[in-house]
Amino acid sequence: MEITADNPQRQGGTERLAAALVFIFVFVFGCLAVGQSSASQPPSGPGQSAQSQASPNQPSQNQPSQNQPSQNQAQNNDIPDAPTVQPAAETPEPPPIPRPEEKKPVQRDPWTNQPINQPGATEPAATEPAAAPGADASAPPPMPPVKTVPPGSSAKPGSSSQDQLYTLVVHTNFVQVPVTVKDHSGRRVDGLLSSDFTVKENGVEQKLSFFTADPFGLSVAVVLDLGMSDAEVQKVNQTFPALIAAFAPYDEVALYTYSSTVSQVSDFAGATRKLTALLNQMKTERGRNNGVPVMSGPLAPNGPIINGVPVGSPTEPVYTPPKESHVLNDAILQAALGLRKRDRTRRKIIFVISDGREYGSKASYSDVKRVLLTNEIQVQAVSVGGSALPVYDKIEKLHVPLQGYGDILPKYAMATGGSEYRELTQSSIENMYAQVMSEARSQYTLGYTPVRPKTQATASIYRSIDVIVHRPGLKIIAKDGYYALPVAAR
Repeated sequence: MEITADNPQRQGGTERLAAALVFIFVFVFGCLAVGQSSASQPPSGPGQSAQSQASPNQPSQNQPSQNQPSQNQAQNNDIPDAPTVQPAAETPEPPPIPRPEEKKPVQRDPWTNQPINQPGATEPAATEPAAAPGADASAPPPMPPVKTVPPGSSAKPGSSSQDQLYTLVVHTNFVQVPVTVKDHSGRRVDGLLSSDFTVKENGVEQKLSFFTADPFGLSVAVVLDLGMSDAEVQKVNQTFPALIAAFAPYDEVALYTYSSTVSQVSDFAGATRKLTALLNQMKTERGRNNGVPVMSGPLAPNGPIINGVPVGSPTEPVYTPPKESHVLNDAILQAALGLRKRDRTRRKIIFVISDGREYGSKASYSDVKRVLLTNEIQVQAVSVGGSALPVYDKIEKLHVPLQGYGDILPKYAMATGGSEYRELTQSSIENMYAQVMSEARSQYTLGYTPVRPKTQATASIYRSIDVIVHRPGLKIIAKDGYYALPVAAR
């Protein structure tokens, strides 16, 4: 075989080419490994991230070069697309949050709102747990101390302005006088002013401190007389619908009946269906029989008689007719005792429907009148039956012994500032219901604090009242006076 002079040179070139390919392969493989490790670690800071940005003219190390042989591309297919996720380092658990200590309730003085010192409760302030963030740690302001005085003594004069805030001034001797004004025809006169009135107490002119013409709510005690004749009782029973219609929704009504005794049928309540049902039941009540009592014969209460002697009795008994009581005073007194417990902002009225006869009461007229004037109660009355006759008042002036009285009801009305109306027919009684309630609700109300002369050392318990209106031709209807409470009772 013939060896030419250029064989050694070709052999050396082949070796250099092989060495270059090995170098390129090792270089590319190393670059890929370095790119993978750098991609799995995020940059630690802004300076480092800026250095890792590649130049736009320089190819990225993560992308294979387009000039690499296909063998290197085949080997790159085994590399995952995303770096392997490393497990996060275990973080230590946070320490448990300590629970706040339960505070024991602090006992405070109900008067001063200051904590009460208890034995064993004096602990240093450093041991108390800190307040929670955002909580209001400021304590409430303490209440002002309340000063008291021993029983039976009075506070010293010249108290501070703070003590004056708790002082209440109440005038216990304030007097109210309801007044009705009518003209010569008996019609009510409205539109008067306080300057049109003058009030005198025991002859001394008083200065008015209160005046109003506004209507008042009424507390009414209706007193029905069941001791009248049966015809009169049945006539009154037919007027009950008009009686209910005379009351306003804000009035309160109680129902009383009397004959020989007094009964309270219902307590004070509004004029509702309950009162209507009670009055409908009252329609079955019967009055007394005006005939002569039967004392002998087959209808007598002694039973059968043989030869003038009652069966079963050796002697003939003597029977006397029972006395018929008509306790008008007791009925008004019981209604007054119920009215005095009602609210003082209401006008208190006793509305009597009766023939006006009084006989057999335990209470006297003067005692009942004292209760009425002490508690500012008016008596309004509608007289029916024989008391409504024109000559009845003249006949009753001739008092017959053991027959009672027939002129007491007008006295009650006149003394308390009310009115008495005498009606015979059913229609006139029904019309009078609305008139009486309207006048009682819309009276003028005068008020004053009594001013008495200095020369009068001890005034009488009963004080007379005289109301004067400065308009000619008008009639005044007001109470004659009142009973002042003792000083110790105020």
